[in-house]
Amino acid sequence: MDKLQTATKTAIDELVAAQIAELFSALSDTSRIRIIAALTDGEMNVSALAEMVGISESAVSHHMRHLRQMRLVRGRKDGRYVFYSLDDDHINDLFRCGLEHVLHG
Repeated sequence: MDKLQTATKTAIDELVAAQIAELFSALSDTSRIRIIAALTDGEMNVSALAEMVGISESAVSHHMRHLRQMRLVRGRKDGRYVFYSLDDDHINDLFRCGLEHVLHG
């Protein structure tokens, strides 16, 4: 039995519960959700994200710092620009599940 199956079949410990709460807290901001939605189509730099989401580049940079700390996005430097993408498929899955849940009913 793997770690995930074991964790879901038994009560989770306080540390894991706190980490999950922190994850959902990071996703509780509408601008961050819109940034994640934009990144489901592929990597983008701060300027493109700001234009797509409709907030300032400074605000996008602030959100990206938080999303990076939570390991929801990662950056790739190309010259003077940083291109951001979702950290892994789990983030895309979380977003899609949330979207499907909201649109379902």
